[in-house]
Amino acid sequence: MATYIMLHHYTQKGIENIKQSPARLDAVKKAFKAMGAELKQFYLVAGRYDIITIIEAPDSETIAKCALDLASKGNVTTETLRAFTEDEYRKIIGALP
Repeated sequence: MATYIMLHHYTQKGIENIKQSPARLDAVKKAFKAMGAELKQFYLVAGRYDIITIIEAPDSETIAKCALDLASKGNVTTETLRAFTEDEYRKIIGALP
């Protein structure tokens, strides 16, 4: 499984309904699992982003479905980054000519 970091900003709708956010998080975990991904970690953060999540998914198509499904609810916008573990990093660097 590949690791992805998803960066989130609350939308106006998401902030207006912030008290429902924990229930929405539970629903997102279930939806991701149904699509073949797993939300591994969740962080509410201070700074440029509102939330950072760590997700494992089998491929880019799966994470794209997850991101689109999440964004379609209208509570957050997302930016997704592919993250490479240290082992993956070493393999990538080791394969350089």
